[in-house]
Amino acid sequence: MNAVSESSAPVKAEFSRRDRGAKGLMNDSFLDYFKCPERYLRLGLTETLSPARGFFRFGPGNIYYGRLSRENALTDGSERDVLKEVKVEEGRISLPFDVDEVVDNLRLELYTSSSRNKTSLADSITAAVYYWIRPLLPVNVRKHLQRLHLRGWDQISFPRWPVDRSVNELFETLMLLSIKSQKVEKIPFIWFWPDGAPSSAIMTHDVETKTGRDFCETIMDINDAYGIKASFQVVPEQRYDVPTAFLDSLTKRGFEVAVQDLNHDGRLYKNREQFMERVARINDYRGQWGAEGFRAAVLYRRQEWFKDLDFAYDMSVPNVAHLDPQRGGCCTVMPFFVGNLLEIPVTTTQDYTLFHILKDYQANLWKTQIELIMEKHGLLSFIIHPDYVTTDPERQVYEKLLANLAELRRDRGVWIATPGEVNRWWRQRAAMKIVEDGNGVRIEGDGSGRARIAYARAVNGKLCLSVGQ
Repeated sequence: MNAVSESSAPVKAEFSRRDRGAKGLMNDSFLDYFKCPERYLRLGLTETLSPARGFFRFGPGNIYYGRLSRENALTDGSERDVLKEVKVEEGRISLPFDVDEVVDNLRLELYTSSSRNKTSLADSITAAVYYWIRPLLPVNVRKHLQRLHLRGWDQISFPRWPVDRSVNELFETLMLLSIKSQKVEKIPFIWFWPDGAPSSAIMTHDVETKTGRDFCETIMDINDAYGIKASFQVVPEQRYDVPTAFLDSLTKRGFEVAVQDLNHDGRLYKNREQFMERVARINDYRGQWGAEGFRAAVLYRRQEWFKDLDFAYDMSVPNVAHLDPQRGGCCTVMPFFVGNLLEIPVTTTQDYTLFHILKDYQANLWKTQIELIMEKHGLLSFIIHPDYVTTDPERQVYEKLLANLAELRRDRGVWIATPGEVNRWWRQRAAMKIVEDGNGVRIEGDGSGRARIAYARAVNGKLCLSVGQ
């Protein structure tokens, strides 16, 4: 398999979940995802887990990474389908892997040593030189260099292009198994989005240059024409001046401000010492600007260091990163917590990549990604740079995207929110619970007035999720 790198050695992360015994429960991530009563899910391991890690399948299509039980341990590196090895008896589901461990491996990108951990000296020098001269390079030169760097991206089989939904489909398979094991018609859970919205969408704008900063007023006018507020990710140092009046011009119109890296030189995560020095200044800007969110430049990331970011949410982890400098991907279309930080993943391809790498001015890729994400009721998350939509062709594509989102809101009920609103909702939902008693089924917790009870059913062997009865 051509995965994100040649090495498959696991990354040791201090935030990984603890190892469990052979019969221990491992359902936290499932319950966090569906927010259903715990009594419906009884998970355990078939046997003690083998120390060896590898790739495997759980049903057709999706690839997972982790340890399997000793009797089923991967010994030949093959991607064996272990779904048939699941045991369902007496209301209990016994699996040959730890669900929480496998989910962490995907969402936290622990499934392989990526370029952030295995970088040659030559690559490091090349990257340093590139980011030093990058502001001086015209777009035509930059996109040529980037195409050279990205050669072979379309041969990568994992994560799955153009949207990887492995985590979501793992949870859905477990829900089907739960319905079967509990011998029930349906299982109640708290719907993913407020007021029963089928999916959510956010628009974000990474401001990279003075040109982009000066174009933000126009971007806000365009967004407001479609009734779509957004978040602007602003670089605090070196790229351009950031006067208070500029930040106020954004927030006074109902848009949000987030901190984007420190100076956008691509070296935030170069080493731990430098990161700690920079993150202290980044956190200071959070306080000065009253920002809740953060995004690293170029979507570089090391999730094991996220605990040092003094923010409510991060937006640096792509769903699938074949066309980004740091490959990988979190393999989910839903937000998830990394410690106390909410990760709001980037689930669609960036505008620069669409225009200058793929040369897609019909936005066909976005249309495909929108449908794939909405099939799982996920979050449509977009990055549009004010720097790259200053000319008519790109601006027209962006306006068509906004018109499409406005249509999805009108015709299909998609909840278009800001990242801050998604963060507040997801935290409220995480604290809610479903109560089943003599008075029926209800949701308790802050914000429950906007929450909706939904039901999972098995229909002709497939999972059907619906709001209400």
